[in-house]
Amino acid sequence: MTDTVLKARFDVPPSVLDALALFEGEYPHVSIYTDGACSGNPGPGGWGAVVLWEDMSQDLFGGEIATTNNRMEMIAAIQALKALPKKCKVDLYTDSTYVRDGLRSWMPNWKKNGWLTADKKPVKNKDLWQELDALQGQHTTVWHWVKGHAGHEYNERADDLARSAVIMQTLKG
Repeated sequence: MTDTVLKARFDVPPSVLDALALFEGEYPHVSIYTDGACSGNPGPGGWGAVVLWEDMSQDLFGGEIATTNNRMEMIAAIQALKALPKKCKVDLYTDSTYVRDGLRSWMPNWKKNGWLTADKKPVKNKDLWQELDALQGQHTTVWHWVKGHAGHEYNERADDLARSAVIMQTLKG
């Protein structure tokens, strides 16, 4: 363990989220890798996230029976940010250009225009964009885009989690 201070000692390694909850000191710096997947669009979908802190990692995943790939990409980030038990410095990595462009380019204008696009149409997935906006504001969040399926270890792991969640949703359906 580095200079991290924990309130308790563990006989077994804690999960990342448990350890973060016990962390005392400056805001912990975590990295999160997210991905979404869908079989058909719409269709059964899944999301995956890998949360990294210090020398620990934790996998998160879930899915929906009927959804879109874009929604799963957004929900991966939302669920990962929601899982953090306290304010953190977050480097969040996504391979979704939809999420990247929405956050970097489109959202400021959507908010200014009452959640309407430049064509004066309602923003798709407004519920998720608003939730993502609120959650990123609870942390110091820096967004990064990574190329998908390019061999990045944690992006590939998030993709595996998302695709596994799709299979689970398919079996449910």
